[in-house]
Amino acid sequence: MVVLKLQSAQFFTAPCEIRSRKRGNGQKFSRIIRCGIAEASGEPAPLGQKTKYNDGPFEKVFMTLFAKKMERYANSKEQMKKIGWWDFLYDYERFVDASKRVMQGKNRMQQQLVVREVLLSMLPPGAPAQFRKLFPPTKWACEFNASITVPFFQWLVGPSEVVEVEVNGIKQRSGVHIKKCRYLENSGCVGMCVNMCKMPTQDFFTSEFGLPLTMNPNFEDMSCEMIYGQVPPPFEEDPVSKQPCYKDICSMSNPSSSLCPKLLA
Repeated sequence: MVVLKLQSAQFFTAPCEIRSRKRGNGQKFSRIIRCGIAEASGEPAPLGQKTKYNDGPFEKVFMTLFAKKMERYANSKEQMKKIGWWDFLYDYERFVDASKRVMQGKNRMQQQLVVREVLLSMLPPGAPAQFRKLFPPTKWACEFNASITVPFFQWLVGPSEVVEVEVNGIKQRSGVHIKKCRYLENSGCVGMCVNMCKMPTQDFFTSEFGLPLTMNPNFEDMSCEMIYGQVPPPFEEDPVSKQPCYKDICSMSNPSSSLCPKLLA
């Protein structure tokens, strides 16, 4: 099972600093996990600056695994220097570069299908069906998945915390607030955020796992909110469908367009 595999992998992760913070009336606590942050403050760098991370072997293994699988769908192939195992591992910049090369020559739906295939390839046979049985779309399942998202996906998106959200009129702790998404920060690309992360991840959890998930990136501060249990809107009704480029930081931007060209069908 996917969750069991992730739980067993926890023992190989780099040490994490876990802080608790009182919320509201002081009775509830919000746990913030800052793994791998190399900033002196322990927080992501301010907007306009790239956050420094200290990735260990475990994080780099995941980066390499994802990147190698994605590169199968890239139009251009990169020859890797095989000097030693450590040199063989990808760092985060190479991981993001692999995503960029996958985007080349593919439209929005083709990019999302690549991510879906990569995610499926990471799972053992029958995993989606097993997930549906173990985690039907209940409040508990939503809150549980939010809680494991924080420690196990920090290497991909950076520090995050579980937050209370309202789903269908019910308040539950099934939200995950990503302070400053590492993927968006490093790529500087709206299209990569939407096509290679938000849309395929939403669809994967909602369609394959049967657990609705909505992701709401904030392109003003590069934060993001994940809401387990909330059905995502169609792309055409999602605010991200009208999002312009980061004209000053995205190498693939089109300054003359009011819409990120990677969001076009």
